Amino acid sequence: MALRMNASTFVGLFLLSVTWKAWAKVEVNMEDRVEVFLGDTAQITCMFTVSDSHDDVIIQWYMITKTNVRSRIYYGDGNIQAVDRDGQFTDKISVNGMGKSSEVVLTIRDVALEDELEFICQVNGLSAGNMEGRTMLKVFASPDRPNIEGVHSGISVSNKNPSKIGSCEAKNGYPRPNITWYRDQSPMQNTPGEVSVVTLVTKESSGLYTVQSDLHLNVVKEDKDSFFYCEVSYLVPGGTKMTETNKINITVHYPTTSLDVWVESPKGRVKEGDTVEVHCRANGNPQPPFTFMHNMQELKSELNVLVLKDVTRLSNGNITCTALDLDTYEETVGYTELFVDYLDLAVLIPKDTHVMAQGEELMATCNALSSLPTHTEWFKKGEKVAEGHTLTLKDAVFDMAGTYVCVVNVPSLERLETSGSLHVHVQGPPEIKESADTVLEEVTEKFLNLSCHARGYPTPVITWSSSDESQILKEVSHRQTEDGVLSVLSIKVTSDITANCNAYNVHGTDSFPFSIKAIVQTTSSDPSTTVTTVTPVTPPKRVKKEGSGVIIAVIIICILLLAILGSVLYFLYKKGKIPCGRSGKQDLTKPNKDSIMVEINNDNTEEAVLLGVNGDKKPTSEQGDKYMDVQK
Repeated sequence: MALRMNASTFVGLFLLSVTWKAWAKVEVNMEDRVEVFLGDTAQITCMFTVSDSHDDVIIQWYMITKTNVRSRIYYGDGNIQAVDRDGQFTDKISVNGMGKSSEVVLTIRDVALEDELEFICQVNGLSAGNMEGRTMLKVFASPDRPNIEGVHSGISVSNKNPSKIGSCEAKNGYPRPNITWYRDQSPMQNTPGEVSVVTLVTKESSGLYTVQSDLHLNVVKEDKDSFFYCEVSYLVPGGTKMTETNKINITVHYPTTSLDVWVESPKGRVKEGDTVEVHCRANGNPQPPFTFMHNMQELKSELNVLVLKDVTRLSNGNITCTALDLDTYEETVGYTELFVDYLDLAVLIPKDTHVMAQGEELMATCNALSSLPTHTEWFKKGEKVAEGHTLTLKDAVFDMAGTYVCVVNVPSLERLETSGSLHVHVQGPPEIKESADTVLEEVTEKFLNLSCHARGYPTPVITWSSSDESQILKEVSHRQTEDGVLSVLSIKVTSDITANCNAYNVHGTDSFPFSIKAIVQTTSSDPSTTVTTVTPVTPPKRVKKEGSGVIIAVIIICILLLAILGSVLYFLYKKGKIPCGRSGKQDLTKPNKDSIMVEINNDNTEEAVLLGVNGDKKPTSEQGDKYMDVQK
């Protein structure tokens, strides 16, 4: 009975103990994973609860190695907190927090790739039992900026297999980065026969990954304008990031199907004498070799440029450019038409020189053959005198003689111009121009210049003569003008003299006299000082001689006039109208030695003598502005 009671008691106690243990328990809560960048500090939290127990709690941390071995790294209770020695985490971990209902934090400094492990927190409540939780530590490293490099050689569209386009590389990433290729914003995937992406993954000694991706593609002509690039995606704590490379373009080789041929220079219309540049360009790549043909003749060229120098109208015609594809050996032909504008030399009718009589009419024409409309103008001495292809001269006079230049140009094309000249002579006897330079001029050592300009055709011959045969006449200038000749005579004034300019040709003669008179006049207290005064009087009317009969008639008239004048003077003398006493006479022939007066008389008659009431000749000073002083 006693044993049975003892047994009952034992069973009761046992059941009570089991019931108590079933009621008392330990709870542990931990995150599934903790993420951290390589080199940063990681904190793994272990939250636990022990129900109705006053016993001390024991905390132990474990790790699961790469070989799946459980290894303790920390032990702690109410009396002892210790990191296991000679372990992977001996010098880089610490644990904070203890208590009946609390949390414990495991801190790992300077996280390395090998620290990416599973960590276990075990809580032992002694009578309450024990419980543990697990957390996975994940380590991340962002890769360097990715690099991309395209192939430098051209890729032909005729290649049967995909050709390498470029290579993309991402270095030092963890976990392994991913590379995606794009063409113009569109991702590219492996497609048999068209797209092939080859990826090479390398794990460095540091444990980081380097990923290299090569893109192979069957290119088409449109790819010459496409841009390719890579996108690198990689994991970071809490998410994913992406980085793009620079964009690259590839050189695509494709056959030529057409040619463009054009005149590059000069711009606009081409005229004779120009240097012409003809360019040829194929729509293929690379540019094939070119051959130029001009009017069925092959010409040398440099690359795709043909140069034609000094083109003429004979250069008109088609210029053909032929391209040979070195892959298919097929020829492609293109052409352009060259047209050269021209302007021939001016043709004048009459040409060169034309002689016309006075009063006649001339109608001259000037034309030049041209491929474009022309415009004609006539010039004389630089001034425009007519416009149009015809020049009309009516009632010809000497003023119409000269050189007429016709200028023919093309208004629509600059610098295309030609010209011709017509020399017109008006035929007739000489005529000394009234406007010629006949002014007497004072020169050094009492020399005067006389100018005589005679018009007519054939060109008159000018000679000079003097009333004083001993006078030396020196012609200092003699030149032809458009309508005649100009002669300049230098003469020394020493006494009364008449100089004659005589002009003659086969049609007649003309003359112009210069009458010069020398008179002495005192103008200074010093008797050795003299002043030569030269007085040009109104030039006489020149005698135009059409033959010897005219000259004889003039001489007879002069003799008759002299005879009449002599008779009148003699009649007056007989009537006593002219006193002739010695006391009333004055020597008119004896000159004053102190002065000289030079007078130019324009009349062919005798000098009119001014008389006073006493019969004396009036002094020359009373003749007013008919004289001008010339210093000796």
